[in-house]
Amino acid sequence: MPITKAASLADNLVQKFEQLIEAGQLKPGARYPTEKVITEEFGVSRTVVREAFARLAARGLLVSRRGSGAYVADNALYRAFQVTPDEVAAIEDVLKLLEMRMGFETEMAHLAAERRTDDDLAAMRVALDAMEASHDVDGSVAADTAFHAAIARATGNVYYTRFTDFLGVRLVPSRRLYLLTDDPAVHSVYAASINRDHLAIYAGIEARDTARARKAARAHMQKSYERYSGLTARLGDD
Repeated sequence: MPITKAASLADNLVQKFEQLIEAGQLKPGARYPTEKVITEEFGVSRTVVREAFARLAARGLLVSRRGSGAYVADNALYRAFQVTPDEVAAIEDVLKLLEMRMGFETEMAHLAAERRTDDDLAAMRVALDAMEASHDVDGSVAADTAFHAAIARATGNVYYTRFTDFLGVRLVPSRRLYLLTDDPAVHSVYAASINRDHLAIYAGIEARDTARARKAARAHMQKSYERYSGLTARLGDD
């Protein structure tokens, strides 16, 4: 779906109010400017303002009080971390997320190598086998997600599991962005490449070799970064 001008203007408003809240210029409990004030100050329509308010409310930053107006939510500064689908639609945004994942995945593999159980290894093997057998984007995505989820569980730290689940959902669009074709042969090559990286991580975790697991996990993420960087270049040549 193409991004409309109204949607883009609403995004700009949301970003502006988020910055004001984070800077403490709009404090929890404070009243947002009225629609009239915002339309005049930013030169946008009431439709744009209402769309921005709806998005702020969805993010837990705005509460409406009937007959009184819109207010900054009391817990606005403590809202959950979010990455919306729109924010990972472009390759440049995927690259930023991969940069963040570099350290996260490295440390996760380290802990998994220290703490893994035989059941954890079995779950990783199932994901490895599924990736090897995959010939389409859905199969590759599911197997990839399952492997990283198994590593997260192996850390014994529920927050790694929760954050990995969160990232998995948001990285599905990026994988689909990379796999631009439905050609089974292309998917097989992609799956084989990913599985080689996964096998290296698995070997380190199985051996309880934390340094080996860390190195393999970081190399895996670096390769992902380079793949998407290359995709940026290819699309730029089109």
